[in-house]
Amino acid sequence: DQYFPEAAFFTEVERFDRFLEKRRRMREDDRLHYLSICSPNYLHDAHVRLALRVGAHAICEKPLVISPWNLDQLEALEQEYGRRVYTVLQLRLVPQLRELKRQLDAQPRSRRSDVELTYVTPRGRWYGVSWKGSVEKSGGLALNIGVHFFDLLIWLYGKPQHSEVFLSNADKMSGVFELERARVRWFLSVDRTDLPPGESVVRSLTTDGHALDFSEGFPDLHTAVYRDVLEGGGYSIEDVRPSIQLAYDIRMATPVAPTRDAHRRLQ
Repeated sequence: DQYFPEAAFFTEVERFDRFLEKRRRMREDDRLHYLSICSPNYLHDAHVRLALRVGAHAICEKPLVISPWNLDQLEALEQEYGRRVYTVLQLRLVPQLRELKRQLDAQPRSRRSDVELTYVTPRGRWYGVSWKGSVEKSGGLALNIGVHFFDLLIWLYGKPQHSEVFLSNADKMSGVFELERARVRWFLSVDRTDLPPGESVVRSLTTDGHALDFSEGFPDLHTAVYRDVLEGGGYSIEDVRPSIQLAYDIRMATPVAPTRDAHRRLQ
């Protein structure tokens, strides 16, 4: 109402599809060039396909897909329609994390780091009864709230080599995975009882004993993502593939008893 009071609005995708198809046949300035996708996770790949079919580039929120094999279909459609699929990986644009990557890239490749990730973001009763509480629709906790952090760690430390899951509940998960240059202990939770007293959220990344706490978050990251795309940058299907595969493997894994490599909250 404040910014675009005359914007077209649709509650049915069929009518939206018809609107987009009409614009596809209009002059260049009037057709759709980009479609931003912020729908529920299980609809992402369908809406990406819609964007490509009407001649638009797709900018899709995380996760790009729930099942990794759907990435192959999207790559084929990129080639078929001559349009791009961009995915939102905003943590790669955080200045502190970009500086950390620069430091890590300057170190010998043989050096391995010890990393601990803790993310506690409490959700109300609505979470479990919404699509986010359905593993089939959200991809589970690892994909729904963890995939951004998994992508960040893969970007920093290299591709996954091995993974174990120690805890896999609807409201919290934990495990350890090995990357090319790091061992990562991780803990994800939407359970309010996992918060320290007085805290509303915990986003903590510790590397070799050095903590980077970004519980306050970072403003305007999505603006930076969209600006990057429009300026010719952006992140591709291949950029996101390793984290989607890792999150899927974690979701499908059978939990084992915690070892000494487990996150400190499980010890």
